[in-house]
Amino acid sequence: MRRRSLLAGLTALAVAGLPNETPAAPKFSRVRPGEPGWPSVTTWEDLRKSVDDRLVKVQPALDVCRVDPDAAACRELFRELKNPYFIGDDPSLTQTLGWVDAWTSQPSIYAVAARRTEDVVAAVNFARTHRLRLVVRGGGHSYLGTSNAPDSLMVWTRAMNEVVLHDAFVARGCAGQQRAQPAVSVGAGALWMQTYNAVTTDGGRYVQGGGCGTVGVAGLVQGGGFGSYTKNYGIAAASLLEAEIVTADGVVRLANACTHPDLFWALKGGGGGTFGVVTRVTLRTHELPSFFGGIAVTIKASSDSAFRELIGRFIAFYAESLANRHWGEIANVRPGNRLDIEMSFQGLTLEEADAVWRPFLDGVKAAPQDFTFEKAPRMRVAPARHRWDPAFLKSFAPAAVRTDDRVGASADNIFWAANVSEAGHVIEDFESRWLPASLLQSGRRSELVEALVAAARHSTIEIHFQKGLAGGAEEAIAAARDTAMNPAVIEAFALAIVASEAPPAYPGLRGHQPDLAQGRCNAAKVRKAATELRKVAPAPGAYVAESSYFETDWQAAYWGAHYPRLRAVKDKYDPEGLFFVHHGVGSEDWSPDGFTRLT
Repeated sequence: MRRRSLLAGLTALAVAGLPNETPAAPKFSRVRPGEPGWPSVTTWEDLRKSVDDRLVKVQPALDVCRVDPDAAACRELFRELKNPYFIGDDPSLTQTLGWVDAWTSQPSIYAVAARRTEDVVAAVNFARTHRLRLVVRGGGHSYLGTSNAPDSLMVWTRAMNEVVLHDAFVARGCAGQQRAQPAVSVGAGALWMQTYNAVTTDGGRYVQGGGCGTVGVAGLVQGGGFGSYTKNYGIAAASLLEAEIVTADGVVRLANACTHPDLFWALKGGGGGTFGVVTRVTLRTHELPSFFGGIAVTIKASSDSAFRELIGRFIAFYAESLANRHWGEIANVRPGNRLDIEMSFQGLTLEEADAVWRPFLDGVKAAPQDFTFEKAPRMRVAPARHRWDPAFLKSFAPAAVRTDDRVGASADNIFWAANVSEAGHVIEDFESRWLPASLLQSGRRSELVEALVAAARHSTIEIHFQKGLAGGAEEAIAAARDTAMNPAVIEAFALAIVASEAPPAYPGLRGHQPDLAQGRCNAAKVRKAATELRKVAPAPGAYVAESSYFETDWQAAYWGAHYPRLRAVKDKYDPEGLFFVHHGVGSEDWSPDGFTRLT
């Protein structure tokens, strides 16, 4: 695994014999429990009173396994670690339990279970005053571990989950400068499944969000945000009309195009947990198409040469027929000469979509000596209003969804079966790369095909077509230009992801420890596959929410030419660096754990 060189702590050296030489002042450090400056019990009690008893002493859920790893309570815990709603409702847990040789999920000491913006203000002021490590958590889905840190105070926004629809929204201070438009205001703790249900099932509108329904809304927007239909509706960050945010000075600010426009721009893709605690976002909504649909098929090639032919045909087919505003989601180029396609569409009838795919599928069928359908093509459509309707999905596509099985859980708490592997998982390695649309030109397709085939000898390559805007709607591309996202996303037709993960595990728990040897072996395969992809996409470019913990040139990879502007916003609104996340804007000033300032 690539290793990031860790910055060593700076030590002031006294040089004997030099006149007027004084020891260098120690760098600023945050305090830990037991150290001078850590708040007293009385001081914590004062915070509890100020937030109406919503200060939580975090009890690690995994403690039941430390007491007895073989106990029924421990087995039940690990069963529930495949339920993302269970994880999200426990402040000691995160959706990712760790990353081999990178980080392990560790709970905060205390959490403010915020219900009001005033609770967030109190927590921010307390952390600043007492030099505490501060963590912001909504959905808790960070692969890079940014929603947890040991010895910290957590601002936990889970309960701030109100969803309010607007027929004619105008951002504060923008009257006369901005047209009224349909929108939705969403609390920082709301999940996308809740939000889609309110906006689409109940409201008959569409809001651009994420594919995984248990991701937090505010975090996804700040990271950029891609969903199945990004090529038509744009990235989620570009839908932001206004955000309420508590900045490091404890001030509540409304950021929009007319008020604090610099901060507003930074929140559109500049990374969550970096510029403040976002407590509410307001996003534009769109008219629904008549239908949403999808196609799934798995094709196996009989030989290496046939596989190369298959991938070549598919890339040509995508370039000529699918690289437009209608299509999104994933094709997996797998070891064993398999191509697994699960793509979605909007704005087309079933007949229109079938006509698009018929030439490619007929061509595969016409060469049985080279190709076989391991899973026969299946295309389905459904009324768009039912796309996230829990009751409808349970009957229409029961195999596609799972339900929160806890006693008393809402019947609306569903999640995609395809995302089960991400609940409580341990990442072994993860790499992403935006693939430029120039690779789809007829003269360069062979380069792309060779890279994909070579990479798939080591690990599965996921081609996420909805995570690149090339070929998409002009309005979606124009809106993306006014975000903090790396401009590479505009020129990319897809994001290639190579990753490996393992089931829930935790170091030190007998019978539940991660298999480090296997994890490192799988990580090596991921790195080899990523190396093949970098041959055709050498420029740094990765999606901040789905990228390597060990990304070396992360400023350029995540934000490209926008990084200096983002850094200026960070220095303006958080000059002391109260908000720290791994590889977030300004994090280069700090030790890897975020406790010691290095500059």
